[in-house]
This record gives sequence, C-alpha cells and structure tokens, in this order.
Amino acid sequence: MNRIAECFELKRQKGQKALIPYMMGGYPTLPDSAAALEILAEAGADLIEVGVPFSDPLADGPVIQAAGQQALANGCTLDRLMKELGPVVKGLPVPAVMMVYYNIIYQRGIRRFVEEIRDNGFAGLIVPDLPPEEAEELQKAGLECGIGLSFLVAPTSTPQRIATASRCSTGFIYAVSLKGVTGARDHLPPDLPEFLQRIRSQSDKPVAVGFGIAQPWQGQTVAQMADGIIVGSAVIQRMAGENGLKEAGMFLREMRQAIDR
Repeated sequence: MNRIAECFELKRQKGQKALIPYMMGGYPTLPDSAAALEILAEAGADLIEVGVPFSDPLADGPVIQAAGQQALANGCTLDRLMKELGPVVKGLPVPAVMMVYYNIIYQRGIRRFVEEIRDNGFAGLIVPDLPPEEAEELQKAGLECGIGLSFLVAPTSTPQRIATASRCSTGFIYAVSLKGVTGARDHLPPDLPEFLQRIRSQSDKPVAVGFGIAQPWQGQTVAQMADGIIVGSAVIQRMAGENGLKEAGMFLREMRQAIDR
C-alpha cells in the first residue's frame, strides 16, 4: 500500500476525513511555495496537492491559471520546482501529491519522471488530462515506485468510466464536483450527493471531492458524503499579498475545524 492509500485508510479508521489543499508550485514565488508546504501541513492538511505550472492547462479556472502563469513568469520549471520543493517535501509530516499535465510527463519520459518525483519525496500523482484507459505504462511505473495514482471522474462519467478509474486508481478517486473548470463557487452542485452515490456503487476506493469548494460550510457538507475534500482556488486566492501565506494557513485551519465537527 502506498502512502496516499495509507493516509486514507488511517483517516477511515479514525472516523475522519482527509483535507487536501492545492497549491501551485512556484507561486507566489519558488521560495514562497516551499514555505507554503510547511504552513499548510501545520494548518491541518492531510495531503498536499502541488501543481506544476503549464502553459496550456485544461482543467484550471482563472485563479489557478493566473497562479500558473505567474509561476512560469518566475522561471519555475519542473527541474527548479523539484530542486526547491524536494527537500521540504521529504521532511513533511504529510504526503505530497503532484498534479501535472501529461505533456510534461511525456517529454520527460514516463519511467524517469516517476522515479524523479519519488526521489524528491512525492507520494502521489494526478494527471487530469490522461484517461485511465491510456495510462497503462504510467500505472506500471507508479506501482513499481510506490506512487499512488488518482484518476478523475466527473458528473458526465459513465458507469464504465467510473469503474475503470476506480480500478486504475491506487491513491483515491478524484471526483470533479461539477461540469466545468476549477474555481471558488458560493454553492455546491445540487446533484453532488447523487453523483457520489454513483461512484460508490462502482467503487470501494476512497473518494475526494474537488472543484468549487471555497467555504468552510461547504467543506463540512462535503465531508458528510466523501472521504476527502480538495480546496484549491480558495487557497490560492489567499496566497496573494503581503501576508498571503499566513492568510492561507488561517483559512485552512477554519476548513479543518469545519470538516472535523
């Protein structure tokens, strides 16, 4: 069992839900993103999702797109990101999951990429634009290197696609809560409970919900239905500004308290 699966199993045994903040590597700066890892861990994260900036993101809304563009303008590359964050990731008390678009993996070489992120302390991988049906080589490398893979399913996913994503996921199933891109919303999708029931009917893997969770009450509500809560744009929004990392940590503490109630 990899560290991602172990984390979810431990939370299940304790009757708790996993809190997973998303941060963009290299944002607001590379040193800031290294500091953010420790701040988010201290604030109550169970896993931390680290995005790799990419010029043509498909799933990211305006907040995360802007953060990625800023990171690229800062000169953040995969090599620089791993050099800067790797030592911190290795020392974290919680696992880190890398979110990366497949072009970056393909250019690097699948086996080389997986070995490098493992050697830099990362425990999991999310590739939002890679269908599970086309991920056999990545799955093999992940299993051999102890990297937990998490595939995405959406409200439009068929039962067959959900079953395939479940079979291929060795970390958790990433449930995209809505039809659209990432971004903070002021309400939860009304069909979210039914969507999660459909996933449960096809899978016994842990399910974490992302896209649109922006307020503690939303996290608390989702925690009653899912095994994990992913919070991205709302964290990124708070990182801008002079005291941004502190504000992001305070926000995550509020989310932690809400989902633990």
